[in-house]
Amino acid sequence: MDQYSNQRPSPFGQPAPGASGQQAPRPRKPRQDKSKRTMLGVIAVLLVIILGAGVWFAISMAAKDKAIAVERQAREQAELDKEQALMNADFDDLNRQFTALEGQRIEIRNDSLKRELSEKYQAAKMKVEKLQQELKNQKSKSSAEIKKLKDEIATLRAILKDYVAQIAKLNEENKALRAENEQIKSENSRLTSQVEQTSKENEKLNERMNLAEKLNVTGVSLTPLNKKGKREKKVSKAKQMMVTFTIPQNNSTPVGEKVIYLRLISPSGQLLGGAGVFPFEGAKVECSAKKAIEYAGEEIGGITIYWDVTTALTPGSYTVELFTEGYRLTSRSFDLK
Repeated sequence: MDQYSNQRPSPFGQPAPGASGQQAPRPRKPRQDKSKRTMLGVIAVLLVIILGAGVWFAISMAAKDKAIAVERQAREQAELDKEQALMNADFDDLNRQFTALEGQRIEIRNDSLKRELSEKYQAAKMKVEKLQQELKNQKSKSSAEIKKLKDEIATLRAILKDYVAQIAKLNEENKALRAENEQIKSENSRLTSQVEQTSKENEKLNERMNLAEKLNVTGVSLTPLNKKGKREKKVSKAKQMMVTFTIPQNNSTPVGEKVIYLRLISPSGQLLGGAGVFPFEGAKVECSAKKAIEYAGEEIGGITIYWDVTTALTPGSYTVELFTEGYRLTSRSFDLK
């Protein structure tokens, strides 16, 4: 038998250690283990990349959501500001309507209902103004605050609407008209009495007209003037009434200072007074204006006397009367539009 006859074959196909005492070599690690480690490394890198991408995506989405929220909040604030501006304009319009209404109801000035409604309106107005001030001092507004402002303005509008309805009702009942009629009756009675008195005075004045021939006037005119001193076509807009005339030469008239008194009578027979009184026929007669001139027996042309308008004037026939030294110089009528 040779030297290898006593050695048994290894179950793994390698010779078993023999009597020679030599140790068999260790088996090598398979190549597949290295591939596995490489695969695990790649997977780990991919996981890191995926995790990083997820974190980046989450941060990006959070920033985007925040930007969207900021944009939405800015848009909401812009809408609230726009709505508040509309409410403020509505409030100003209501105040203009109320002011105009106040000016139209003079005839019911003492009406208790008017006072009650006016007080309600003023109270509601103060609430709106308080809310407006509060909103003005805030950088951001809430829809609840704007709704509160809208509700208060709605209350204000309802009060104004009720106010208009009540005034319409009063007008329908002719309360204001009856009061105006009573005033007109009283005024007509006063004017009738004044016309009668004026007629009596005119009768007395007519008795002395012949004596006025000692000092004559010619070229009498009556001209309405505007605030610039120019001729005004409509007497209702006049600020002054100008009477112009000429005193011709009259050697029989004593020379010296002459005070000319003007009486201007409206179409209703009312004296447009304001310059005191002058003596006539043993009585004191009211005048509209007066002017002192120095008369030397020679003609004086372009004499003007002004009367400042202090009452409403209406179109019609106006009478100009001039007096001096207890005589009536003239009486002329002028139709003004």
